[in-house]
Amino acid sequence: MTPGMKLHLRAFLILFSLILGACHTSASPVLSPTPRMMQHTTRTVVKLSPTSTPSVEINTPTSTLINTIPAPTSTPIPITTLLFTGVIVPARCVQAVIDKYGEADYLYEEVRHIIQSADLAIGTFNATMSDFPPHTGCIPTYILVSSPTNADAIAGAGFDLMSVATNHIKDCGLANCGDRAFFDTLHHLKRVGVLPVGAGINHAEAMKPVVVSINGIRFGFVSLGQIQQGGVYAEADKPGIAMLSEENITAAIAAARKISDVVIFMPHWGPEDVAQPNWIQRNLAHKIVEAGADLVVGNHTHVVQGIQEIDGVMVFYGLGNFVFDQWQRDHQQGVILLVKFQGSQFIGYKLIPTHVDKDGRVHIADSEHLSLASKIKELLAVYKEHEAEISIGAYVPGANVDYDVAVQAREGISAFLEKRKPSWAKDKP
Repeated sequence: MTPGMKLHLRAFLILFSLILGACHTSASPVLSPTPRMMQHTTRTVVKLSPTSTPSVEINTPTSTLINTIPAPTSTPIPITTLLFTGVIVPARCVQAVIDKYGEADYLYEEVRHIIQSADLAIGTFNATMSDFPPHTGCIPTYILVSSPTNADAIAGAGFDLMSVATNHIKDCGLANCGDRAFFDTLHHLKRVGVLPVGAGINHAEAMKPVVVSINGIRFGFVSLGQIQQGGVYAEADKPGIAMLSEENITAAIAAARKISDVVIFMPHWGPEDVAQPNWIQRNLAHKIVEAGADLVVGNHTHVVQGIQEIDGVMVFYGLGNFVFDQWQRDHQQGVILLVKFQGSQFIGYKLIPTHVDKDGRVHIADSEHLSLASKIKELLAVYKEHEAEISIGAYVPGANVDYDVAVQAREGISAFLEKRKPSWAKDKP
């Protein structure tokens, strides 16, 4: 090859290199695909209408592209389930069996799974827990004393909070007891991590709301008692329970509202053994709702009482007995109330009928005891147009239903009440 030919060849190679380099100046380096990159290899073709933007081809990890502009993701509002029971009275014959067994866990064996499945479980304790006064044994008496082991059983069953604004919270039976049994009760509940509400060292403490945060929602509880027995009412310098009065209703709910998203009012009210809420209860229920409560769950009467909706707020007047030794059929019946909130919005409730034996063992009501369920259903379904919405064992939507039928609750519930024996002492075990 002559020098001239070599010169032409060198010029050609330089020119070729320049052209080739120009073709690759914008090319990205070739990388091995990473796992994250491989997530975005699904190809989706979006075909738009001819009158809009032409078809666009986009790499997306999803198989179907709904919109080329990402929509903001919304977090579902969590649902919170609260559980309430009727009164818990592990005294007299129940305590006698507990003393025999040496433990009280047996009381809740068949319902423990239901209690523990709730986000928050609330009961009403209507006795004292103390080893200072003697246990009465299985005799007819109004002195309702139980042992501290009941606190451990209550916590083990899954309860988180306990209304103690009850008329037997100072029961002792000894002249020198003073307030010892009362303070023992509060101590033992706190010892096992169960929050008492409705009682304290003085009136101010008894009125304080208890607030529990679940799923980002602050549920505030207040509990006031209507039944004065043995000097149970707290005063400025006296321990006891918060008294159920119009003035205290307003003050307690206002205090709870300042620090709560949902206010739940738990009155201990009404005459014993009566399924129909009396006019005092019904008037107080209106006052409670007007003061700003979002839910009302009452107790005390030892029988299941009616249900009413007042201005969109559900009022459960009484849930019957959960644990007690009373032998009358209607006194052995109760309901577990499950209430659902989505965020702070009430969305429905469920009633689970229960039956309690004389030794205090709680059962889910079987076919023999379901007369209670059928009568509750009758009570709730008086307005036929809403009958389809209502069923025992299923959540009832918080519909705007007029439940003023609670005023005539006896007509719906009393059918299942059996004639009482003259004296329950005739049925001693």
